[in-house]
Amino acid sequence: MADTPEPTAGAGEVVVAVAFGGCNFADTMMHKGTYPHPKGYPIVAGLEIAGRVTAVGPDVSGVRIGDRVAAFSEGAGGFAERCVVSAERLIRLPDGIGLDVGAAFPIQALTAWHILHTVSTTPAGQTMLVHAVGGGLGLYVTQLAVMAGARVIGTVGTTGKERRALEYGASRVINREQEDFVAAVMAQTGGRGVDKIVDSTGASILDRSFAAIRTLGHIVSVGEAEGKPFTNLWERLVPKSLTFTRFHLGHSDFASAQWRAGVDAVVNAIAAGTLKVPIEEVFPFERVADMYARLGSRQVAGKLVLAVQGA
Repeated sequence: MADTPEPTAGAGEVVVAVAFGGCNFADTMMHKGTYPHPKGYPIVAGLEIAGRVTAVGPDVSGVRIGDRVAAFSEGAGGFAERCVVSAERLIRLPDGIGLDVGAAFPIQALTAWHILHTVSTTPAGQTMLVHAVGGGLGLYVTQLAVMAGARVIGTVGTTGKERRALEYGASRVINREQEDFVAAVMAQTGGRGVDKIVDSTGASILDRSFAAIRTLGHIVSVGEAEGKPFTNLWERLVPKSLTFTRFHLGHSDFASAQWRAGVDAVVNAIAAGTLKVPIEEVFPFERVADMYARLGSRQVAGKLVLAVQGA
């Protein structure tokens, strides 16, 4: 930890006193220097925050000092006492949502919502395969997909991570270390294959997944936990006329009605208790390295949160 100059808000920006920061796999990739959206180094990590507004820059309306907010900080900087974010990326937090919860949903829950309702559609009755279903993103995808009337088949790579996914509505969770997930999926779908795949693993897991999807199906890629997708994507897509989407939340139009619709849907569901926020552990600020190590252990079934300044 080190002291840095107090940040100031520019046009369209606010300064947030960070209470909690959410830990994402992207943070561990920045730590290793493998993040696909370079930020430059040295860097203060942390893409996801919750706290109170302490300063408002020019050309910002509707935001006041003291407002309780969460935010997706595309430029990182969230693992610090103060963080500057674009005002259009702020998420107002109702009083019933704690700041720890506020730091645990913006990236993963909104990524899940846009996977299901922006870059693809999720009609009732759709069957989807969700890799890493026991992680933070997978658990949000599962809940929101079930709310839409879809059926979720998930995979995990670690025994025990299936429990919460099943509690949240997954119909079947396959342990990739114990079963051939392609054979299991085809058995679950009567040989038809799934309608959609949500993949955050890449590499060999993604490559094998093309055998588990139906003709004219849709694959949404959101990460590369195992490694970058292989270079044979064209060969995999053409035989079944598949659609392939690589989605990054930072490419959203944050001024659009669609973005606000996703924010409203997620926040309202959390406030109502219908969308659960699976916080696994909260780490004190000085133990950030332990938080990274814990996420990298593949033993986490939910979300890790960093207490920067606490409530």
